[in-house]
Amino acid sequence: MKQLISRRSFLKAAGVTTAVAAVSLGAPAASACYPGSFKDITILYTNDVHTYIDKKSPELTYAAIAALKKSYQDAGKNVLLVDAGDHIQGTAYGSMDEGASIIQLMNAAGYDVATPGNHEFDYGMARAKEVMAEADFPYLSSNWVNLPLGNRVLPDVKYFTIGGRVIAFVGITTPETFTKSTPAYFMDKSQSRYIYDILGGDDGQKLYKAVQKSIDKAKVLADYVIGLGHLGVDPSSSPWTSKEVIEHTSGFDAFIDGHSHTKMECEWVKDLSGKAVALTQTGSYFANVGEMTIKADGSIATRLISSYEGSDSAVADIQNAWVASVDDMLGEKIAVADTNFYISDPETGKRRIRMAETNLGDFVADGIYSYFNEVEQLHCDIAIMNGGGIRADEKAGYWTFKTCKQVSPFGNVACLMSVTGKQIQDALEFAARFAGTEKENGGFLHVAGASYEIHADIPNTVQTDEKNVWIGSATGTPRVQNVKIYNKASGTYEPLDESKTYALAGMNYTLRNLGDGFAMFDGAELIKDYVSEDYLVMSTYAMTFGGVDAEGLPHLTTANSPLADYPGYLLDYENPYGAGRISIL
Repeated sequence: MKQLISRRSFLKAAGVTTAVAAVSLGAPAASACYPGSFKDITILYTNDVHTYIDKKSPELTYAAIAALKKSYQDAGKNVLLVDAGDHIQGTAYGSMDEGASIIQLMNAAGYDVATPGNHEFDYGMARAKEVMAEADFPYLSSNWVNLPLGNRVLPDVKYFTIGGRVIAFVGITTPETFTKSTPAYFMDKSQSRYIYDILGGDDGQKLYKAVQKSIDKAKVLADYVIGLGHLGVDPSSSPWTSKEVIEHTSGFDAFIDGHSHTKMECEWVKDLSGKAVALTQTGSYFANVGEMTIKADGSIATRLISSYEGSDSAVADIQNAWVASVDDMLGEKIAVADTNFYISDPETGKRRIRMAETNLGDFVADGIYSYFNEVEQLHCDIAIMNGGGIRADEKAGYWTFKTCKQVSPFGNVACLMSVTGKQIQDALEFAARFAGTEKENGGFLHVAGASYEIHADIPNTVQTDEKNVWIGSATGTPRVQNVKIYNKASGTYEPLDESKTYALAGMNYTLRNLGDGFAMFDGAELIKDYVSEDYLVMSTYAMTFGGVDAEGLPHLTTANSPLADYPGYLLDYENPYGAGRISIL
């Protein structure tokens, strides 16, 4: 008994939270931590929700998950609710107030702890920190550090005493955040040096060591240590995947993951000591909520729940009011699409936008190109758009401002820069470094006013640093060849001249903020910046189409595009795979 009291005092001094289940009338009170008195512990978990809150019962929403948690509590069960990142960005419901309403919903739903995903940084570093301060629950990260000292920005471990045990969560943030968010956000104002690091390392060792240090710390007090990571299992994320972290550390009992949008009820992965660790992930967009049970006998089981009929009325009221407000703000019809526009391959359903041309990739790039040439009346030779910035398939039918916000939700703004042909070649080569493989790349470039070939059989020799930021041209034979720039005067596509200067348009994310690692534009001359937000550029393009019907709505077809008047311009929106601007050989 003395040992028990001593341990409790130690836990309290260490800041360990005691989570007591809400007990319904007549249920037994929570028992003390005597041998044999352990109770089942339930951990509900979400990941990659990406602000998809406009769903109806029985589909999952924050209101449903709040009710699910409360139902466990009312039954006298011990329950925690956690999130593995990417919850404030993805649709207009996140971007219209930079995540404020999403955090309000998560607070009301009763989240206990979360880890930041890469998209928690999409509104800038200052806003990321504000979001984490607005949350009633703590954010954890063992590998996000301040420079040059290397001290952590966030706590790395959160403890809960629940069901007679101590559970510790260790937070982990993907090092891909640098390039999948905006590297400039992690630098000083002059963008001359990093003031934050998310430890990773070319071989993953910096990440593994940081995580192991936090595991060792957690195990001093905890009976169970659970990873709460935004890492994913995609090969493109290697050596920073959750599986690799488990395999190169020892001490995790389970790992709740995110980032790769993988539906994984449970996969047992052996750690460095040979112990099997339960790895799980729910998918994305509230397709499932995970339920992990640490049973009284110490075993761990997981399952995925795809629907729930219950709904917490208070959370639902917040949710419905915000959805209605955004829908009202962005609901005006602006065009009619006579064809489907794709980010995915209509035959396989796989996301294609990050590895090859699609008609929506062409459309978004054309919108930027047209905006500078037709609206701003500035000369623009070529426009580029990163595939990771194009987020949703859109079916034929009415388009609204909200439609465009769903496709382009990031709030980036368009800019125009004077660059050399060599910089264009470097950008295309860097963007194509994974083409021809199954590896997705958010930096894959869709183009307007240009065409190019990718020779996938030629090895990639682009030089990058450990954060996958470009640091030098290809050292071998270029994979990208036969780059051509459209000349309106002649109606032809002419070979790129690396010594010539071109007017290049795109989003500041790519051209100015090192987004996806595009650093080759450093020193380029800015012609015009901050002309319009991404979804408004797209909306403007849609509204300039011809074929106006009785409702006064333009029809989005190839023939109705203002660019159809450009002689010889490559244009084919009816083809899901685009107009043939990008050839992968």
